[in-house]
Amino acid sequence: MHGTEIELKFSVADERSLREQVGELGFTLLTERTFEENTLYDTPDRRLRGLRQILRLRRYGGRCTVTHKRQSGSDDKRYKSRIETESQVEDYAAMEEIFAQLGYGPVFKYEKFRTEWETAEGHLLLDETPIGVWAELEGPPEWIDSMLERLGVTAEGCTTESYGKLFLGWKERMGSPAENLTFEECGAVVNG
Repeated sequence: MHGTEIELKFSVADERSLREQVGELGFTLLTERTFEENTLYDTPDRRLRGLRQILRLRRYGGRCTVTHKRQSGSDDKRYKSRIETESQVEDYAAMEEIFAQLGYGPVFKYEKFRTEWETAEGHLLLDETPIGVWAELEGPPEWIDSMLERLGVTAEGCTTESYGKLFLGWKERMGSPAENLTFEECGAVVNG
């Protein structure tokens, strides 16, 4: 898969209510609540970070994917817009070894339980993370705006920040020594 990903995140205070709204808005369940683990890779001098790119390995249910994301050049800063290239990986350990041989090592891990819904126009993702519950809307900006309005979410309640940046803010507020956004390191209780 290769294309431009446009998204916005918002914090979810009432997960049950959001799940009820999703059904009323005509979304179709794509993936039931599933554990997801992600590892970002970079060089020791953090070259990819300096270029505002990411290289990620993800395990999600029984699937493994490798993803590269880079800036899209979009002028609209209200939405997070990146060019994403992604492919399924047959052997996770082999991909880790390939990265290591190319000089890329793991620099950040993050976990969540994800539920996915879709419509013809876009996706709604519900992420239960160690630092709270978040939703993401992915699709064309007009559709995102329409869904935000229908869900009762204000523009001020949205963010374009990555889970890495959200984690750093949480870590500072909480005074946490955690280095990764994992349930174990953040001391979060996992229901499921």
